[in-house]
Amino acid sequence: MKERKNWSSQLTYILAVAGATVGFGATWRFPYLVGQNGGGAYVLIFCIAMIVIGIPMILVENAIGRRLKINAIDAFGGHKKINKFWKTIGYMGLMGAFGIMAYYMVIGGWVLNYIAKIATGILDLSSNITLEVTSKFYNENINSSPLHIAIATLIFVIINYIILIKGAVDGIERSAKYLMPILFLLMITMVIRNITLDGALEGIKFYLTPDFSKINAKLFVDVLGQVFFALSLGFGVMITLSSFVKKDENLVKISVITGFLNTGIAILAGFMIFPSLFTFGIEPNSGPSLVFKSLPIVFSHMWGGEVFAVGFFTLLMIAALTTSLPIYEVIITTVQEKLSIKRQKAILIVLSVIFVLGNIPSLLATNILSDITIFGKNIFDAYDAISATIFFILTSLGCAIFVGWVLKDEAKKEILKGSEKYKKVIDFWFVYVKFIIPIIILVVFISSFYDNFIK
Repeated sequence: MKERKNWSSQLTYILAVAGATVGFGATWRFPYLVGQNGGGAYVLIFCIAMIVIGIPMILVENAIGRRLKINAIDAFGGHKKINKFWKTIGYMGLMGAFGIMAYYMVIGGWVLNYIAKIATGILDLSSNITLEVTSKFYNENINSSPLHIAIATLIFVIINYIILIKGAVDGIERSAKYLMPILFLLMITMVIRNITLDGALEGIKFYLTPDFSKINAKLFVDVLGQVFFALSLGFGVMITLSSFVKKDENLVKISVITGFLNTGIAILAGFMIFPSLFTFGIEPNSGPSLVFKSLPIVFSHMWGGEVFAVGFFTLLMIAALTTSLPIYEVIITTVQEKLSIKRQKAILIVLSVIFVLGNIPSLLATNILSDITIFGKNIFDAYDAISATIFFILTSLGCAIFVGWVLKDEAKKEILKGSEKYKKVIDFWFVYVKFIIPIIILVVFISSFYDNFIK
């Protein structure tokens, strides 16, 4: 097998991982979950959960990925003592990656659609608009216009193709070098604009002041689910990206930086949204449609609203792109290596199959295929629920068990390479991963499965 290229530096790898973890999870999903769960209490528990389970699980997947420097399925092999059964974990991760890309690219299409409609004035933000206006626009342009969304989604897929064709490391690394600084700049600009609004303080209080009465079992489940989603855990991303990491890189340091960077960006995303919502009297608990229905109302009340709206949705598009590239890469690398085919062919197969079997059914879920339900959910929601509730969590559980009970000292030795000064930390991490994390993940799985498929 052809020897893999490595990331050019630790910084570029961190940028690539940051890009993979800072997608819609931080800029779309995190804010609406904060709004639904009462604000500051959710933010506090999220920060704790990132330390308690997020960072240790990043290290788990980094150990698996760098050990053999191979695709996300064969990473669960390596020698005769490891039963082939363990590769099932890799296949579950691959299914989860397919599931998320099935609807994720469609949301990318929504964002491109909004950018075009705002920039051309079709969604007119030059004067104050109401929820009735934005809801009607959302329904007409998202739910009832499959052709427009299909074209926008295809454009987003083509953008991914153009970058991916340059190579696993070169394409993602180069895009991360340019896109991540642009993303940070846009976020900071939006934050400054929001926190300087007249009524921003109320939004900041809601966002940062914990209301401990809001802390319940559902909040914990939502938080832990968001940690997996936000860090791209459980669908092979960390395993695949770390397979391009040099053997002497400090994985402990990288994992900690990744966790804190993701947490910081997610919290920053909240400052882009909640101050403006409270300034203009918009309820923060509108759920997944928050950025598509509620925020345009905010922008219509804001000086230079059209410019800031285009900037915000451009930010969302960049965040989506930096995440979709490595998720695609999980599947592309696996197809390329398992079928022994050229990269360009593997890319075409993967992007085409996901577009036909995933993206098209998802964008038709609220119109032509609205009568088709899976577990009582439309196709779009089913892809999300099945991936996040079953595949992501079970794959993460399998990874923790694989490291703690199968690899054992081999995993510790892999982490120690480049991280020798953290030996005591690694010893504690190993015991924690072996005994505690599987229990936490199992509780999350049972609770999430009950909420999504039984309740």
